[in-house]
Amino acid sequence: MTRKLSYSALEKLGRVRLSPNYFFRDFLYSEISNYHGIPNIPHHPDVAVEAATKFCEQLLEPLTAAFGKISIRSAYRSPEVNQFGNENGLNCASNQANYGAHIFDYPHPETGLGATCTLVVNSWVEEFEKTKNWPAMAWFIHDHLPYSHMWFYPQLGAFNLTWSETPQRIIKSYVTPKGTLTKPGMDNHDTDHSTEYDTPYFRAAGERLKAYLAVRS
Repeated sequence: MTRKLSYSALEKLGRVRLSPNYFFRDFLYSEISNYHGIPNIPHHPDVAVEAATKFCEQLLEPLTAAFGKISIRSAYRSPEVNQFGNENGLNCASNQANYGAHIFDYPHPETGLGATCTLVVNSWVEEFEKTKNWPAMAWFIHDHLPYSHMWFYPQLGAFNLTWSETPQRIIKSYVTPKGTLTKPGMDNHDTDHSTEYDTPYFRAAGERLKAYLAVRS
């Protein structure tokens, strides 16, 4: 496929099944695109599909198995959509910073192919809004899945989750405690975090994830 997709090619792209529960169309919704009339269409669809497939296989499907329905708040952004968002203060980093992240079809020069999605774990929203204990989810994912970055937000317990072919293993947050929770080299990076999410909710999620991974292997 080329950058200037026909309508039928775009429709076909949306039907690409990335994993059992997700299609590429799930990743294309954008308020910036819709409101400002900027097409959110990949320049390089095959690269975008490859990154999205890896994201689904390694992160999104395991999370779905563990926690149930996952809502995608923001995922793929075309360079045009992302640049407009960056230039107009709409919570978008620069295009260069979003290569291998929200801009799936342009690998990052240092970390390579990657994809970022802003997610809400539906079953966790009520607990998060009561406790604001975002580190519990962060440490659970850190201990169980091959993520590259996580960044937590105040509303709905939403967080950015990034898959990368060169994982960085960094967690940050805009929710108190704000800043960097962990990154390689910090004392807490490779220690036992299980007490941080030792609740019935996360224990049950861990059992479901364990069963999913056992079948997949």
